[in-house]
Amino acid sequence: MNVQVRETPLVQATSKIAIADGDIHPARFKASEFDPWLDQKWRDRIALFGTRQRQPWQTGPAYPKGQPNASRRDAVPPEGGKQGSSLAFMQQQHLDPNNVALGILNPLGSGQGIQDVDLSVALCHATNEWQIAKWTGQDKRLKASVVVAYEDPIASAAEIRRYADNPDFVQVLLLSRTSEPLGSRKYWPIYEAAAEVGMPVGIHAFGYGGNPMTPAGFPSYYIEEMVGHSQAQQSLLASLVVEGVFARFPTLKMVMIEGGSAWAPALMWRLDAAWKRLKAETPHLTRLPSDYIRDHIWWTTQPMEEPEPRSHLADAIGWTGWDKFIFATDYPHWDYDDPATSLPLKISEAQRHDYFIGNAKRVYRGV
Repeated sequence: MNVQVRETPLVQATSKIAIADGDIHPARFKASEFDPWLDQKWRDRIALFGTRQRQPWQTGPAYPKGQPNASRRDAVPPEGGKQGSSLAFMQQQHLDPNNVALGILNPLGSGQGIQDVDLSVALCHATNEWQIAKWTGQDKRLKASVVVAYEDPIASAAEIRRYADNPDFVQVLLLSRTSEPLGSRKYWPIYEAAAEVGMPVGIHAFGYGGNPMTPAGFPSYYIEEMVGHSQAQQSLLASLVVEGVFARFPTLKMVMIEGGSAWAPALMWRLDAAWKRLKAETPHLTRLPSDYIRDHIWWTTQPMEEPEPRSHLADAIGWTGWDKFIFATDYPHWDYDDPATSLPLKISEAQRHDYFIGNAKRVYRGV
């Protein structure tokens, strides 16, 4: 983790190897950037009523961030606007000096999971067209995620198929906190469409599904939300496996984004032990739960758990598999990981290549 506290841009050394970045967050310079793809009725509705999240708070995030927009203070573009809203500044500060050959865009705050599902569908489509116009159409290193209104799985499946033949899109984007566990059959049309078009499904931390983020209710502090990301990822992953999503869609790939990964081996061990005694309950599972996870799940590296001594980090990665990690910086957020310092281990050149770019190229289509 590299917490950015400086007021001026850092001078970064040029990376010696080309890398992939599995988690870049583009932002709008102004809200009206979506207007070309929103009918007037939606613009009027937003102006009159706003966009309500599925949460008990009427406005604003449940846990306001200390950093503006949860981002690095040095990532504000010279022309102003939110961090991540300027392609030119992103190129100057991140893509060029870090030799990013492939960057996966994961837009947040773009209408996913809001209470008005019809408006969510419209905003998600506007987000997808905006990604082409402002980002992937201007810099071919960048690839987009199909942002879907996942609480309407039928509309989501149609949106996925809309971009099936567009090489600018390489992933379907969901958030981790949904109204039901993500293994629920309600969401299966999304997985069916993703498998059909050959896109992995990325599940990014955050979102509000209308439920507390812990089984006991809403916590008090932002730090609890931050560390709670891994709890949401564990719950949804267990749901996906046990409900039979991977048994039903054997070619489906999923990427767990920004939820940690060191917890995965323990979850696999525990699921296997329980399933051996309870497998009569789930006859649709023909293999150990851990087998489904190893075959279908990839992990972004940020945030990477950093134990002491550092050698334990290599153990944790090894238990999950070096071939299952996709390097990510989380640019421009405050817990951004600098590729120059994010892997302080002595590893083979083959492992380093796969970690920084090879695994991503195998997961994402056509790159």
